[in-house]
Amino acid sequence: MNMPVGTIANALAIVAGSLLGLMMHGRFPESVKRIVFQGLGLSVLIIGLQMALKMDRPLVVVFSLVLGGIAGELLRIEERLESLGGVLKRVTRSSNAMFTDGFISATLIYCVGSMAILGSLDEGLRGDPTILLTKATLDGFASIPLASTYGVGVMFSAAPVFLYQGCIALGAGALRGVVTPDLLTQITATGGLLIFGIGVNLLGFAQIRVGNLLPALLAAALLSFAPI
Repeated sequence: MNMPVGTIANALAIVAGSLLGLMMHGRFPESVKRIVFQGLGLSVLIIGLQMALKMDRPLVVVFSLVLGGIAGELLRIEERLESLGGVLKRVTRSSNAMFTDGFISATLIYCVGSMAILGSLDEGLRGDPTILLTKATLDGFASIPLASTYGVGVMFSAAPVFLYQGCIALGAGALRGVVTPDLLTQITATGGLLIFGIGVNLLGFAQIRVGNLLPALLAAALLSFAPI
């Protein structure tokens, strides 16, 4: 296939939005940062809820979260993401205490969702980057408040987004007959609950280990073929 234009644009938009957010980072008093943080948390909650409400097979979502959570805990995904964030923080010599939180939260927000999967497949199969270019615009704007709140860690989420979407685009041919509308619906609903969990974390209601729930997306894809 040709160069994945949409994926590249998506990564660059995250970097550009993050840089703009970093420029704004030190220009506001703590009260303004706090209200921006709360507004961001509420927005993420609503986005996640909107996705989750697409649920039409509740048992698939429930079993996906349970099985995915068990797998994630055993694989210690959250700890590995934190370790990767720590490595990036040391390499960049950042002193920002929220570097790792920003990296993990932004990566999950940008990678979890049907647009990342469907857009990458569309570009890989038909060479059409329209969906990913739309996603790039959304992610770029979302990076501004995220980076202004969390700092430079948000910008580094562009790397996993590039790798994740690029791999799907490159492997799109093999996935052509596998990805069905029902599969995307189950992934979207399950992913919506994960994003809702990120919103809960942002607002401080609880501390959900969303990273360890990531295998739920794979479980949702597999269980979408089960008669439940």
